[in-house]
Amino acid sequence: IKDPLDDRRLMEVGPEQKGDYEMLGYEGIDRDGDGRVNEDGIGYYDPNRDWGWNWQPDYVQRGAYKYPFSLPETRAVADFVMKHPNIAGAQSYHNYGGMILRGPGAEEDVDTYNKEDVKIYDAIGKKGEELIPGYKYLVVYKDLYSVFGGELDWFYGGRGIYTYTNELMVSYLYYHKNEGRGNQEEELNVDKYLTFGDAFVPWAAYNHPQFGAIEIGGFKKNFSRAHPGFLLEQDAHRNMAFTIYHAYHTPKLSIIDVKEKTLGGGLKEITATMYNERLMPTHSSQDLKYNIERPDYVTLNGANVIVGMVVENEDFNKVKEQVQNPSKISVTNIPGLGTVKVRWIISGGGNYSIKVDSAKGGIVEWKK
Repeated sequence: IKDPLDDRRLMEVGPEQKGDYEMLGYEGIDRDGDGRVNEDGIGYYDPNRDWGWNWQPDYVQRGAYKYPFSLPETRAVADFVMKHPNIAGAQSYHNYGGMILRGPGAEEDVDTYNKEDVKIYDAIGKKGEELIPGYKYLVVYKDLYSVFGGELDWFYGGRGIYTYTNELMVSYLYYHKNEGRGNQEEELNVDKYLTFGDAFVPWAAYNHPQFGAIEIGGFKKNFSRAHPGFLLEQDAHRNMAFTIYHAYHTPKLSIIDVKEKTLGGGLKEITATMYNERLMPTHSSQDLKYNIERPDYVTLNGANVIVGMVVENEDFNKVKEQVQNPSKISVTNIPGLGTVKVRWIISGGGNYSIKVDSAKGGIVEWKK
């Protein structure tokens, strides 16, 4: 029956009562006579089940297509990423839920996410909760459901890239209360006081080809899942701010110290210190595990390099010599908010220079 105090609302009657209406469902036609309307889809695939990491076929993972990257959209993104090894972070947006998601998508991949990388994910994700009130930082497999062939896991597992998915819009944004999605009382108030009737279509008579005289109306299909216009700007701004914060913490390198020591016999010892000013290392743990990206290179030019080495412990003078091509030292990783020291023994070179070349950290140069 209709609520006598609010004719937008339909109220369910008791088990021994007869109502005035029967809910037929969404607009449409029961084409196969099974009593259900619009339930027979014409085909379905989900691009976020098409990625080449822990992919499963449709009978295991609903929405999967023929094989990993069988969809042109995901294939295009993957091809772009493979051609751009400088990508250190990635972000996608879905809806609905008010979530900041990271992988793993399935419990089988828990060990893929190294604890050092999880610390970085956590630091950025928890800052996101501050930047976007009402949003929660969550792990897909643990806090939602299992996802096989998901974007998050291919970006991190396959490319070593720190990646988040934000589920846009959450009912908290209406009144800053956690009533949950689909709370009819709240949604009716939103329609009345915030969207001024734009969220709800008044009930109207209609002659249906199968059911005869019926009424059509109710909440619009996209209401609650998508932002009403007045909320879009703020939520878009806050999500943008989170993504910029994420991007801010991709590697940024500098050469903070160069020491020169005379050894005698025309030889000098040059020790250079590289500093990564951001949270993310130049190579994630997943990257290092599978040698996904090339090392960082630190090169000394303008002098005759006799010996080149990585300084593993300066206090104990523990070094690791690079025998081949000593002027261009290969550095495995420059950690986030951390330093790496390299050293050369040179002869000559009054005005030498030092260059750091990192796929994800960029190029930095120092000149004497």
